[in-house]
Amino acid sequence: MAMKPQESDVAFIKALAELLRENDLTEIEVSREYGEDDALNVRVARQIPVAIQPAAAAAPVTVQMPGPAAPQAAAPAVVAAPDPAEDPGVVISPMVGTVYLQAQPGSPPFAKVGDTLAEGQTILIIEAMKTMNQIPAPRAGRVKRILVEDGSPVEFGAPLIILE
Repeated sequence: MAMKPQESDVAFIKALAELLRENDLTEIEVSREYGEDDALNVRVARQIPVAIQPAAAAAPVTVQMPGPAAPQAAAPAVVAAPDPAEDPGVVISPMVGTVYLQAQPGSPPFAKVGDTLAEGQTILIIEAMKTMNQIPAPRAGRVKRILVEDGSPVEFGAPLIILE
């Protein structure tokens, strides 16, 4: 018995998901070109996470010099940068895709640092599977920080923007 088109699509997607898992891949892009050849184009990618080690703070060195004692300055404190994902005003990505900060190249961005946004106002676009998805502000607020660059890939749950 032949499978229905929806069932074969689901089976194909499950096979792709298994391929991702088995080969430690992070992306698979499939497209079909209809024409004389009816070509199926497949692109696979694997992003290797880069671990960033914090620089070790150098210990202050004290040198005894003959003569009157000079006051010594305190060593600067090393403060770790706060994780943007922990900020209470963070807006996270609802999907995997490519981020666009403006509607089209050359047009003004949807939001800039310092802008005041209304709830539901578009803050950026995420392209997923050749579909442009407008991402609305979940609440009103002022843009404190934009955490993504135009044209950059984004993962599900990644921090996009911080609203105050």
